[in-house]
Parts: sequence; structure tokens; C-alpha cells
Amino acid sequence: MPNNKRVHRSWCLYDWANSAYNLVITSTVFPAYYIAITTTADKGDKVTFFGKEIINSSLLNYAIAFAYLVIAFLSPILSSIADIKGNKKQFMQLFSTFGAVACMGLFFFRPGYTELGIFLAVAAAIGYCGSLVFYNAYLPEIALPEEQNQLSARGYTYGYIGSVLLQVLCLVFLFYGFSDDTLGARLSFLGVGIWWLVFAQISFRGLPDNRDRTAEAPASRHLFTSGFMELRSVWHDIRRRKLLGRYLLAFFFYSMGVQTVMLAAAEFGKKEVVKEVDGRWIPLGTEDLVIAILLIQLVAILGAVFMARLGNRIGNIRVLIGAVVIWIGICITAYYTRVMYEFYMLAVVVGLVMGGIQSMSRSTYSRLIPQDTEDTTSYFSFYDVTEKIAIVIGMFSFAFVEHMTGDMRKSIFALAGFFIIGLFLLLLTLRAARHQASS
Repeated sequence: MPNNKRVHRSWCLYDWANSAYNLVITSTVFPAYYIAITTTADKGDKVTFFGKEIINSSLLNYAIAFAYLVIAFLSPILSSIADIKGNKKQFMQLFSTFGAVACMGLFFFRPGYTELGIFLAVAAAIGYCGSLVFYNAYLPEIALPEEQNQLSARGYTYGYIGSVLLQVLCLVFLFYGFSDDTLGARLSFLGVGIWWLVFAQISFRGLPDNRDRTAEAPASRHLFTSGFMELRSVWHDIRRRKLLGRYLLAFFFYSMGVQTVMLAAAEFGKKEVVKEVDGRWIPLGTEDLVIAILLIQLVAILGAVFMARLGNRIGNIRVLIGAVVIWIGICITAYYTRVMYEFYMLAVVVGLVMGGIQSMSRSTYSRLIPQDTEDTTSYFSFYDVTEKIAIVIGMFSFAFVEHMTGDMRKSIFALAGFFIIGLFLLLLTLRAARHQASS
């Protein structure tokens, strides 16, 4: 249903609905709140989790890595069931509801309830990622190849605008001055769940059911194993397509860096960056981190639109190469960032490339997969599994280096390494694209 404006708008509106989770729970309020309530005078940044003592930020990063590992395993099964049963939208609804309810449950996360907070954070991440498996698979079904860059960027733009609006409401909660210091943050978590749940229903109303695309499924197809068989089939197809294979490998490596930066930025700001107040240097407050992430979101809107247009002019791969070079510079700068104004300036640069590289990566993959296939869910399931495994490795590496050294800054070296490998592979991808174009 290309050129169907109602469907396009409904698809973009789901980004509006779920991006509040990405901003508030993943990037700002929850990480800052978690670090604040698990850092104590007697134990510092050490927290007890089911009887074991561990650095609080490492625990959270390990937990998020676990969530993405779960969804990486579930994705093939989910896409298989959706493909056979023709109920892609129902699964998208199921996971979005699960994630939204988990966010609302975080309202009950208080000091001393670390296990509850970690469990709900993992559940929310699984709900968010699970719904995106099916959301991303809609793109090549509802847009022509020449429309996909713009529609993908438009989706991220909807998401940034929606999440910023809710973040402003969260700022009101944080600055209100409740007698209970935790209430402002916990109301923010509740607000995210409600926002996600309500706006997702509007989106679902306009998205197609896809039941007509899956007639009688062959009896040989098994609900729980055919997804893995389809992934293997996609993998064999990708190996035959040099351009697609090289691009996906490059995406795998630079995604380790991009996604980890997004997920760990607030923790880094809370633990490693300080501001001067009345002649004393103190850690950044939650409100400082919210402002920094708002800067990222606002600039990211411009970045996503600019990179989409630039991609149409000079090619997506060249744009991605430039973005990854900037990300390497971001890693180097972050290692030396220690005070708030430096953190804010870095946030602006991150914003310029964050939305653009996500949008461009998704639309580039959508263009490179076989355009005559009707089984887009399997190809995007492979894409999602690739991204989730990249996040698992990225987050685990970031947490492990801090766990071993006690210094979060040293974890940045791992991220820089991922970007450098990704850059090298993108250059090989560009060469493959030139060779394919000339042949």
C-alpha cells in the first residue's frame, strides 16, 4: 500500500508512541534515578543484587544486554508465527502493551527494591524491542524504495517530537518539589507507560492486518522452528549478495557503538561529569541530564532530515561513512569530557548523527534487500537480530570493562574500536557498491 498517507501516518505515529520509552526510560530519567537511589554513602556505587555485590551501572548494563539477548532469540520465533498466522499487528500490539505496563510498574521502584527495578527495566526493554521487530518489517510493505528514506526519517522525526513533549512533562514532575524525592521520577515512568499505550492504539487503527498476505500456510512450516530456518535462508541469500553482506556486517559493528552510547549516555553523565555550584563540584542532577538529552532529541530531528536528503544526493553509504567518522570523534572527545558544558556540547554533536544514522541504516537495508520478495518480515527479523546481538555485545563489553577496571571511561575504548571496524567495513561496502554499479 505505497502512497497511502493514512497508513504512512499511522506507521510514523507508533514512533511517536514508543519513543517516550526510549527517551525517558532508556536515556534519561530512569538511568539517572537508578544511579541516584543505588549510590549510598557507605557502599558508594556498589549495589547488592540477589546477595551479590556489583557496580550499579554494570548491573544495569548487564541487565539490558540480557534483555536484548532474549529478544534476539525470540525474534525469529515471533516473526515466524506472525508470517504463518498473518497476525503481525497483533504481535506488535502484544509487545507494546507488555512494555507499556512494565513502564507503569516502575512507579513502584523505590530505594531498596533493586531487583524489582531491574526486572521491570528488562521487561520494558523486551516489550519495546519485540514490537519493533514487526514495526520495522512494515516499511518495505507500505513504501516504495524511493519513499523509504523519507518515510524512515519521518518516523524518527515523529518519535523525537513526541518524546520531547513527554520529556517536558517529566521535567515539570522533576522540578515540582514533591515531599517525596522519588515521586517526580516515578510519575515520569507512569506517564511513559500511559503515553505509549494510548498513542499506540491510534497507530494500530491505521496499520494493515496483513492476514490477506498469508493464505494457507504449508503444513511443513512449524511455528517455532521455521523462523530460524528462514533466518538461515536469509543468511545464505545475504552471503550470495556481496553488497548486502558487507553492509550488514558494517552495520553490526557500528551499531555496537551507536546503541551503547544511546543506552549508557545518562549513566556516564551521572557518574563521570560534574558541575560547579557555589564553588563546589558536584555530580549532574537528573534535570541536567534531561536537558542534555532534550538537546540531543531536538538536534536529532534536523540530523535525520538532513542525512535523508544528503543520502538522496550522494548515496546512503557515503553518508553513513561520514556519520561513523563523527562517532569516532565523539568517543575520543567523550573520554576527555568532565564538566557539564563540555557534556552539553558533545550532546549537540551526538544529536546530529544519532537520528540520521538510525534512519539511514534502516532505509539502506530496506533498499538492499531483494525488492521482489514478499517475505519482508524474515529479512527485517534478520536485521533486528543483528542489531540486538550488536547491542548485547556492546552493552556487555561496556559493562565488563567497567566491572574489571572500576573506571567507566575505559569502556569508551571498546566503543571506539567497534566504530573503527565499522568504518573499515563501510569503505569495503562502498567499493562493492561501485563495482556493482559498473558491472
